[in-house]
Amino acid sequence: MNLLLLARVKKEEEEEEAECGVSVCKGFAPHVATNMFSCVGCFWVLLSSALVAVCSFSFISPAWIVKEQMRSNNQHHHYHHKDSVSFGLLWHCSESLDHMYRCYTFGGMGRFAEIPSSSWQTSAVLCSGGCALLAASSLLAIITVFLPSGGCERRICTLAGYMQMAAVFIMAAGLLVYPFGLNSSLVRSFCGNSDVYNAGECQIGWGYMLAIVGVMLTIFLPFFAKYAPKEQLSPTPLPALL
Repeated sequence: MNLLLLARVKKEEEEEEAECGVSVCKGFAPHVATNMFSCVGCFWVLLSSALVAVCSFSFISPAWIVKEQMRSNNQHHHYHHKDSVSFGLLWHCSESLDHMYRCYTFGGMGRFAEIPSSSWQTSAVLCSGGCALLAASSLLAIITVFLPSGGCERRICTLAGYMQMAAVFIMAAGLLVYPFGLNSSLVRSFCGNSDVYNAGECQIGWGYMLAIVGVMLTIFLPFFAKYAPKEQLSPTPLPALL
């Protein structure tokens, strides 16, 4: 009698442990998956926001093409001085006679047609459009953080990924078009014998390099967008693996 009772108690304990194990598996695996995808989503949001800032900062930078100041001073020669100058998409900066470095928009604000080269006009349109598209996709990425997992979240992530992919191609096209404007009369007046993809006496500035780095990093955003959704993944049954 005692042996039968002990066997029944032991059987009940084993059944309770098995049920607890199944419940833990059912509740724990999706939780781990959700946290994992949430981390990817948060990183995607942070990187998208940072690249929007990089894109905007490089867009308004006046240092896409720069010419360093040249000085010569010794005891037997006169002091020679050449004004330093820099060009951006919408700005140009130069050193005045009082040695103050001042920046101006091309032709004044709102006079887009007075940008000295049609290539620079095209580049300004493409780069600004790409930045706007990247900013919109970044906003969608932020929205997905507050959405529950499901079809709506996946569709928004997919849309944002496609927008970021389009932004990469648009901004890259703008960066490739920009050097075609180096043969304009304004650039040649400062950079000497400059031509397409040849800056002459000038050189590539930090603003242009920052834009290139930003586009290169933006390439990775669509890949993160694919894995950003907080999907509820059920554990794979053991027979399915065999």
